[in-house]
Amino acid sequence: MTESEFVFYADPEQCEFKVYSDWELTMGSLEDEEIGRLPSRLVSFATEFGLSGDIWKQWIAYLIISDENPFSLACERRKIADDAGMIKLSAGDFERIYELFSDGLDCFGKDIQTLFGAYKAPYESERINPSGTKIKELSDKLAESGNPSEFAQIVRNYYEENGCGIYGLYRAFRLEGEEGCLDILPIADSEDVILSDLVGYEEQKEALVTNTEAFLKGLPANNVLLYGDSGTGKSTSIHALIREYYSSGLRMIDLPKSDRNRLPELLPEIKKRNYKFIIFMDDLSFEEDESEYKELKAMLEGALESREENVLIYATSNRRHLVREVWKDRNDIEHDQDVHRSDTMEEKLSLAGRFGVTIYYGKPDYKEFMNIVTVLAEREGLDISESELADEARKWSLRQGSTSGRTASQLIKWLKGR
Repeated sequence: MTESEFVFYADPEQCEFKVYSDWELTMGSLEDEEIGRLPSRLVSFATEFGLSGDIWKQWIAYLIISDENPFSLACERRKIADDAGMIKLSAGDFERIYELFSDGLDCFGKDIQTLFGAYKAPYESERINPSGTKIKELSDKLAESGNPSEFAQIVRNYYEENGCGIYGLYRAFRLEGEEGCLDILPIADSEDVILSDLVGYEEQKEALVTNTEAFLKGLPANNVLLYGDSGTGKSTSIHALIREYYSSGLRMIDLPKSDRNRLPELLPEIKKRNYKFIIFMDDLSFEEDESEYKELKAMLEGALESREENVLIYATSNRRHLVREVWKDRNDIEHDQDVHRSDTMEEKLSLAGRFGVTIYYGKPDYKEFMNIVTVLAEREGLDISESELADEARKWSLRQGSTSGRTASQLIKWLKGR
């Protein structure tokens, strides 16, 4: 059994409901040491997700959301009929879980109730995060159920609409583990930006949104390459898609250069899930002596053939053609005795061709730079005159040697801090 797992058996008496790792609540008792740790676990849980209210019920809701088992996975794929045998097999489990959820501390003896007495009062947290919102919404719906059957139907509906496991809670992920032992871990504090935060680049954002929305609707869509000058918002544009389309089933996996050879391991793990995945490769480029681009080119082609319509590659680069070119690549007949002129050059250019949509993010001119500075200053509520702001922007751009959006953002942070 894995952490926070409940499983479904034909015999209800075999039902287990794990509250934390090695803690089992099966209408039995817990060791004193484990009981003593549970209150702090509940508070840590509420703090992590920014939850308020009945922590116990929200904890049970969290376990239901985060667990992956035959029932939850089948619901996620919408492959359970109303009269399916799995519905009947799960009935006994839901009776137990419903009792734990509804009765709360009353399920336990007087000693445990006394220990947890302080947690009967609603817990107040400062800020709820997107994952916490999902937990609270499910907890509130489950609290309205009148019997185990209604309780089970709410859980089933949740799985069908939102999925289960880490993909049902989080929106961005990273890889960990050695080769052959792949772990996909959530990024709890992913960048919380929206496309309107990026000033300008309306045509670029529209092209990105059009391709992404087609992807989410199951229509033909392409891998995307955002290229151009540094600091122009390429990565921010891709990050913003997650917040915009998280509720539509979009998930993102960050794949840095050190993990790009693990794409063949990753694809089988995600293509069977009922989500749309963007694999994000930031700052994608290769030097002249790096041959890994050939492997990536083959993997991108393979990804297109086997992604089953739920995986796309979105990448950013400062280079249009990704692989560094040198003049000798154009002289391969004279120097390298190749049969056809420019074969070496064509080989290097072919990687960029694997991206069906290419979007250029150019550095803004000074007028556009000033517009970005002005808009950001208004958003931050800076008390500064137009002339003073223009003077500071001019000096800052000269000092930094750039008029990019990143430079404008850095200026506003500096002015706000000063």
